[in-house]
Amino acid sequence: MKFSLTRIAPTPSGFLHLGNAFSFLVTKALAEKHGAKILLRIDDLDRERYRPEYVEDILESLDFLEIKIDLGPKSLTEFETEWSQIHRMGKYEAALQTLRASGKVFACDCSRKKIQQLDSSGYYLGQCLDRKYALDRPETAWRVDTHESDFVKFTEYPQKKTSELIPKDTAFYIVRKKDRLPAYHLTSVVDDVHFGVDLIVRGSDLYSSTVAQLDLARTIGANEFSSAVFHHHGLIKGPQREKLSKSEGATSIQYLRKEGKKLPEVFELLGQLMGAKIPVSDFASFRTALSI
Repeated sequence: MKFSLTRIAPTPSGFLHLGNAFSFLVTKALAEKHGAKILLRIDDLDRERYRPEYVEDILESLDFLEIKIDLGPKSLTEFETEWSQIHRMGKYEAALQTLRASGKVFACDCSRKKIQQLDSSGYYLGQCLDRKYALDRPETAWRVDTHESDFVKFTEYPQKKTSELIPKDTAFYIVRKKDRLPAYHLTSVVDDVHFGVDLIVRGSDLYSSTVAQLDLARTIGANEFSSAVFHHHGLIKGPQREKLSKSEGATSIQYLRKEGKKLPEVFELLGQLMGAKIPVSDFASFRTALSI
């Protein structure tokens, strides 16, 4: 089995942690195994949380982890002038107009607090569908009506044919935010098609997102996305079994580097958090522990 391109797609909204390092290294392992090149795609349209120092942290962390990037920015300047998602706004807008023409999008003004009040599950259940707000109404997001969405079919790595309905946590997914910028699901699909990604590696916590994005790809005619192979890897937990998050805490790659940790020591930490049955001290032993 051979792939052309996979990607590492962090968001510059905080300093990277060991969970990010784990995912990046899984991507590297699969890329090497299957002869794929690696694209660095930085998702930066959350402009409120974007910081240049977070982009620099991404670049420095990849260098520290010895992950070679074949396609993508090599510096902050290169990122901002050539690779930022801002430069692909025309492609996102075209996809949004295709969705508008499909009649499947509706305007929604619900906040997270309001959604929680409407249903204790916290899931959005399409409450704004019957309100029929104009799509150009200020302070509204665009959601996709998934009431009648059929099963999506895809291949789970390596060759498992899978069929899924959109789960509740990503039903009526957002494609344009209240600030009128395209939302994550839409930009991710458009970008993967634009760059020709055919192996998509992401954590198991994004499985529902994959299903929503496959539904979106079908709606906008992005068949190349549906043809990609998906690998949803398990997640590692912190020392107290807590979910890892972007911070400057003890699992931050930046923090570990400032503490003088060398790469073998970081691999050792990853091995411990993975529950590896063999000592992990370098990329080769890491890959062996993954059984990749």
